[in-house]
Amino acid sequence: MTLICALSTIRPMSENQASTNSKRPLDLNTNYGGQAVIEGVMMRGSQALSVAVRNPDGDIVVHTEPLDARIYGGRMARVPFIRGLTLLWDALGLGIKSLMFSAEVALEEEGEEKEEGEASKVFEGPVQWTMIALSLSLMILIFFVVPAFVAGLIQGWIGLVESQFWGNIIEGIIRLSLVVGYIWIIGFMADVKRLYGYHGAEHKTINAYEAGAPLTPESVARFPLQHPRCGTAFLLTVVVISIILYSFLPAMSIPIRILSRLALLPIVAGIAYEFLRFSASHQDNAFIRLITKPNLALQGLTTREPEMEMLEVAITAFEQVVAFEQGQPVADETHVVSKITPITQIEQAES
Repeated sequence: MTLICALSTIRPMSENQASTNSKRPLDLNTNYGGQAVIEGVMMRGSQALSVAVRNPDGDIVVHTEPLDARIYGGRMARVPFIRGLTLLWDALGLGIKSLMFSAEVALEEEGEEKEEGEASKVFEGPVQWTMIALSLSLMILIFFVVPAFVAGLIQGWIGLVESQFWGNIIEGIIRLSLVVGYIWIIGFMADVKRLYGYHGAEHKTINAYEAGAPLTPESVARFPLQHPRCGTAFLLTVVVISIILYSFLPAMSIPIRILSRLALLPIVAGIAYEFLRFSASHQDNAFIRLITKPNLALQGLTTREPEMEMLEVAITAFEQVVAFEQGQPVADETHVVSKITPITQIEQAES
């Protein structure tokens, strides 16, 4: 799940969005994205990230920290294709660290007291970079090496070794099947269903903000689950672009085929990032909306209608990031924002 949720892409807000958000002074270059974590949501802007997680006591525990200005505000962030690789690598690292933080908070014993800032220590140390490398290696192995290897075997079995076109089509079908199948199968797990609910809460919150709507659970709940710059859309875009790019390569042996996929992966990822960035900022174009429909449709597998408590958590994380972006005072350590009465208890009391 880390491999999917941690890959989120972002885009600048348009002038139309800024005008509808008249109550919120915005920098038109500000980007917002995020991901679901265990019992919570991580939100990321251009200057800071915030992770909000509901602990077993019902409190919303928040960690906010600034982003690396060299990555998100430096020269590399403005170079097309290169910026995609830099931002995606950092997003993967932030995603894994956010998941580790959420596990620390969400899985702690009820009523357990921790020293201030203890949970935020998961944001430190070399162990996280090892996990990032292992996660990325596993993703490349499953979704790139295995399809290339299996497609080569199938070509040999059916006598199409010299046909690069059909070999590439077979490889693309295998890769797409693995991506969709993985997302679909893990969606039956109870914990993943809740994670998909928080994923939906993240999307709804950003959609509501970009539309200039009030950030209350009741208001945010009315907005759609899909968002054009979701990490799920990025995965599907990578698959499609890889099919197109690899089709220009000549027929080759299985070992060379695998090496070529690994060598071209940064190029595929860079192109996919730029396409997603462009398409997300041109949703007013009918043709762009048409070709991005599969991306939005695939999000139906990775999102669920969130509970009101999930929306509260997502809104809390987002408001912390926006406050930081606007120069408002934000606690720079792990802290409890509030203890919110579960919605189910409120409904029972009213009845």
